[in-house]
Amino acid sequence: MNEQTIQLGHGGGGVLSRDLIQREIVSRFGGGALKGLPDGATLPVPEGRFMVFTTDSFVVQPLEFPGGNIGDLAVHGTVNDLAVCGAIPRWLSLALILEEGLPLATLRRILDSVKQQADECGVVVVTGDTKVVERGQCDGMYVNTAGIGERMDGFELGANRVVPGDHILVSGPVGDHGMAVLAAREGIRITHGVKSDTGPVHRLVQAVREYAPMIKFMRDPTRGGLAAVLNEVVEDRAMGILLNESDLPFSTGAKAAAELLGVDLLQVASEGRIILIADATISEPVLKIWKSLPEGRGATRIGVVTDAKGRVVLETVTGGRRLVDVPRGELLPRIC
Repeated sequence: MNEQTIQLGHGGGGVLSRDLIQREIVSRFGGGALKGLPDGATLPVPEGRFMVFTTDSFVVQPLEFPGGNIGDLAVHGTVNDLAVCGAIPRWLSLALILEEGLPLATLRRILDSVKQQADECGVVVVTGDTKVVERGQCDGMYVNTAGIGERMDGFELGANRVVPGDHILVSGPVGDHGMAVLAAREGIRITHGVKSDTGPVHRLVQAVREYAPMIKFMRDPTRGGLAAVLNEVVEDRAMGILLNESDLPFSTGAKAAAELLGVDLLQVASEGRIILIADATISEPVLKIWKSLPEGRGATRIGVVTDAKGRVVLETVTGGRRLVDVPRGELLPRIC
């Protein structure tokens, strides 16, 4: 039996299953709520507080790419979904679907990434599950996570609060993640090529907590990128959005890959960025705070909310204007 790859027996509930769980899961996450491997986690919920709950699945291909891997994505994606809801991330679940033949070395690198990023984000993996499927059924590995966070006071978020005159901010260059995964998948090699922007955004949210009442909307621009999020904000509403092309933050590597492949970076996913819409009076203070943090160093204002009903418009560097539409179909499949 090959002891260097996942076997079907690892999912059978017997000796191989116990060995896998003890050696690879419990050895990394076995303290606290996971001690004794109960079927569910018992968590201390502060009295009188609201909790935020989210869940996500990750099917990225390839599993490892410039700047990260599926384990980084699983933690960051879940932490970020909680953060942009105005919550402090607290707990995660981790469910793995492993394919027969997956190298154990790959699994270990990914689990090490989960452990490292969870520790850095201050969240605890408290429950989970592991299944094994036959060779060829899941491209190596799928990951499902759920997250629970404690809602912070002051945040009342929703597109319904956005009004003309509000400013639109983004925490850094966008589109790096989608282009990094696509370039890795297609074997495209570019000098000083793009790396994934996968990373946590919860510190950025917590850092501007004092301005919470004037923050109207937050979202992490994953699938569909900036275009999808901003069109969602103005859909069926008596307002629009005007973006300035010269203000859009794109990295050199992402632009090079996008030009090579004919991809619109406004429609490409990020996994470590925030779009924030707020009252114009706080845009400069928020940007100043964000720029003082490593994950917000590239923060900038990219546009303003207008009264052009239901339209997202880009003012180009040549002085023209074009509509920014939502992606048609799946522009970049399997990027998260």
